[in-house]
Amino acid sequence: MLNRLFAGLLSGLMAIVLPACDGLNLEKLKPGISTLQDVRDIMGPPTMEWADPDGTLTWEYPRTPEGIVNYMIVFGPDKRLREVRQVLSEENFARVREGMSREEIRRLLGKPAHEFYFPLKKEHVWDWKSKVEPGMVWYFNVHFDESGRVVRTSSSFDPKG
Repeated sequence: MLNRLFAGLLSGLMAIVLPACDGLNLEKLKPGISTLQDVRDIMGPPTMEWADPDGTLTWEYPRTPEGIVNYMIVFGPDKRLREVRQVLSEENFARVREGMSREEIRRLLGKPAHEFYFPLKKEHVWDWKSKVEPGMVWYFNVHFDESGRVVRTSSSFDPKG
């Protein structure tokens, strides 16, 4: 009982502190001025990195499973900060299409909060926390077949209270 109470309090504290830290850190990043090293010094190492043929570089900073944001930080070929995007949005959820690969989804939405496998359906499901309301946590889900292609999306909720 005490362990569950402590875990709940710690989870709530993390949900408050991490976004506050991000807000302070993100304010320090200046598009066109901040370099790769500046961003690494302020935000820490990225969890994933993508390099495009044109020299653009994208770094992933997820705040899942507790948070409802994932950041993609984009650098131009000059290795200077171009933009910071919060990718867990209704607009990005709507971009998910049947047939997309796991890699495409990871690049679009960032690291999922959870990954599940349902052997009877032969289906993998990734989810991202999308909204928190009093007594309810909402998730956006992407369902993949065994070849790693999107077959559908869904929403689910977890009653908290």
